[in-house]
Amino acid sequence: MFLPLKYAHLALAIASISGFVLRGFWMMTGSALLGHKAVRITPHLVDTLFLVTGIALVLQLSLPVMQSPWLLAKFAGLVVYIILGAIALRRGPTISVRQVAFVGALSAFAYIVGAAVSKSPASWFAFLAG
Repeated sequence: MFLPLKYAHLALAIASISGFVLRGFWMMTGSALLGHKAVRITPHLVDTLFLVTGIALVLQLSLPVMQSPWLLAKFAGLVVYIILGAIALRRGPTISVRQVAFVGALSAFAYIVGAAVSKSPASWFAFLAG
C-alpha cells in the first residue's frame, strides 16, 4: 500500500502546484476564469486529498512527527504556502502584492519539496553540505 499512496501523493503535489501556477497566470492576466466556480472548488479538493495522502503516509510509516525536524519543516512550509497563496490569488490588495506573494508561495512549495527529498529542514541546501 505504500507505493500507491506515495505515487498518489506525488501526483497530487504536481496537480496542486500546476493548478496554482495556472491560477497565478490567470490572476496576473486578469482572466475571468479565476472566478469560475470549478476553479474555486477544485483546488480545495486536490489540496485536501494531497494533505490526506501525506497524513496517511506519516501514519503508515509510523513517523514520529515531533522527532522529525524535516516533517515539522514541511508543515511550517505548508502554512507559509497557504498564507502566501491566499494573498496571491485573493487577498492581496494590489497586483504587485499579489505577484510578490505568488513568487513567495512558489518558493515555499519548492522548500517543501526540498525538505521532502532531502529529509532535512535545510531543504535543498542539505545537498550542498553533503
